[in-house]
Amino acid sequence: MNIAIFGYGKMGKKIFEHAQKRGHDVVIKSNSKNPANQTDLSNIDVVIEFSTPEKAFENISYALSKNTPVICGTTNWFKHLNQIHDLCAKNNGAFLYASNFSIGVNIFFEVNKILAAKMKDLDYQISISEIHHKEKLDSPSGTAKSILYDIKEINNLAEININSQRVDNNIGTHEVKYSSTIDNITFKHEANNRDGFALGALIAAEWIINKKGIFTFADVLKSL
Repeated sequence: MNIAIFGYGKMGKKIFEHAQKRGHDVVIKSNSKNPANQTDLSNIDVVIEFSTPEKAFENISYALSKNTPVICGTTNWFKHLNQIHDLCAKNNGAFLYASNFSIGVNIFFEVNKILAAKMKDLDYQISISEIHHKEKLDSPSGTAKSILYDIKEINNLAEININSQRVDNNIGTHEVKYSSTIDNITFKHEANNRDGFALGALIAAEWIINKKGIFTFADVLKSL
């Protein structure tokens, strides 16, 4: 595949590294000095978007307007999500978004739903915690928000606290805890490096080729 990476920071560089290992060509590396909306996508099979919350909507819109499939891992821009869905449908395009592309985290999401259903109506207090490196722009993380959304949807709960911490060199840790006077149940995922996120984004990029529509990583996970 010919790939354009929109957002060539830590994640973009890790995606570039794994793309080479998987035999793909990264033709475009977009950053502040090479804006996405000034790139030529005519020879690009897929855009992988990992920029910033401020740039994501503009970058995704540009790619979809050029009929180029988009894989997006940028978080905290959701107020524009419906507009992107409309644009994707209008252009008969392909768009896949995930708050986290790690296969391990997406398995965590699925198990989290099962556990939430099992714990429904039981006398436990639920809390969510997440830890990331100090450079992470959003707080709470998009992953923590996805965990929260799934639990609230299943248990019809109004309030669950998310405790966010920013610590040097922590790639990403997410934990769900059920606490009662009798016992505690803790469910945790800890990333050791960024490789899982980059690999998952590339697997999604390979998967979306020749598809049309709006997808999540759950659609990819079903095919693995």
